[in-house]
Amino acid sequence: MTIANTASPSTNRVSHDFEKPLWRRILISRESGIVALLILVTLYAIVAVRGFGQPITLNYLLLDVAPILLIALPMTLIMITGEIDLSVGSMVGLASVVTGAGIQAGLPFEVAAILALVVGAIGGAVNGFLVTVVGLPSLAVTIGTLALFRGLAVGVLGTTAVTDFPELWSALAKAKIAGTTIPYIMVPFVILLVVFVIMLHFTPFGRGIYAIGLSKDAARFSGIHVERTKFVLFMLSGLVAAFAGIFFTLRFGSARGDNATGLELQVIAAVVLGGVSVFGGRGQLYSVVAAVLLIGVLSSALRLANVTSDVINVITGALLVLSVVGASLLAWVQKARRRPGRLPRVAASTAS
Repeated sequence: MTIANTASPSTNRVSHDFEKPLWRRILISRESGIVALLILVTLYAIVAVRGFGQPITLNYLLLDVAPILLIALPMTLIMITGEIDLSVGSMVGLASVVTGAGIQAGLPFEVAAILALVVGAIGGAVNGFLVTVVGLPSLAVTIGTLALFRGLAVGVLGTTAVTDFPELWSALAKAKIAGTTIPYIMVPFVILLVVFVIMLHFTPFGRGIYAIGLSKDAARFSGIHVERTKFVLFMLSGLVAAFAGIFFTLRFGSARGDNATGLELQVIAAVVLGGVSVFGGRGQLYSVVAAVLLIGVLSSALRLANVTSDVINVITGALLVLSVVGASLLAWVQKARRRPGRLPRVAASTAS
C-alpha cells in the first residue's frame, strides 16, 4: 500500500504528459515558449535598439553569460532531483582566489587552475556528503556553505587582489573563434552541454535523475541509488563552478574574494525561468540555455538603451515571477479540464 501511494503521483503525471501527440508536447510547452520568446526579443532588439545588432555586442553578451551558462548545466540536474545548490557563486569566488593565491605563491598558472578545480570538487563533495549522508536539507546546507566558501575566499586574500596572470591565458579567455565574434569559452560550454544532454536524456543515470525528482521512494524501490546520484551531481556542480571561477578571473584579470557575488541568484533565476520545476521531476537543458540567453539579451539591450541596472533587475525579476505564475495558471487550467471520471484520449478511443 505504501509503495502504491508513493508512486501514484508520478504515474498520474506521466500518463497526463503522454496523452497528447508528440509534436504538441514539443511545440506547445513552456520550454518552447521560452525559445520563442528569446527569438522574438532578439529580433526586436536588433531592429529597435541601436547598436545591438553589431557583432561586438554578441561577443560581450556571450562573455557576460558564459559563467551562468556553465553553472546552469549541473544546477538544472540538481533541481530536477528536487534539490538546490546556493553555494555556486561563492565557489566561483573561492576558485578565483585559489587561482590567484597560487599565482602569487609562484606556481605555474596550470597548476594553480588544477588546484582550484580540486577545491571545487571538494566543496561540491562537502555539499553532497551533508545532503546525502547526513541527511540535511540542501537549501540549509548550501546557504551555510555559501557563507563558508565566501568567508574562505575573503580570508585568503583579504582586501587585496591578484592581477598578474599570464598574458596567454588572459588573452585566450577573451579571444574569439577565428572568423567569428564568438568567444572561445563557448567551445568548452558546448562540449559540456553535449555531455550533460547525453547524461540526462540518453543514460540510465539521467532517467534516474527524473525519477528521483518525481518520487525518491519510488526511485529507490526501482533500484536507483538516490544518494549516490545526488552526491555526483553536487560534485559536478562544485567542479563546474570552479571552472567558471577560473574563466571569471582571467576575463576580468583580477582574483578577489568578492568575485561573482550574487551569481547564484542569476543562475537559479535562469533555471526556473527555463521551466525546471522547483519541486523536481521536470526540466529540459535546451530551455534553460534559452532562458540564460534571454536574460542576457534583455540585459544587454536595456543597457544599450541607457536603462539603469536597478530597472534591469526589476524587469528581469518581473519576467521570472510572470513565468512562474503563468506556469502555475497553466497547470491549474489543465487540472480543471481533467474532470473526475474523464478518460484520457487514448483510453477513450480504445474503449470506443
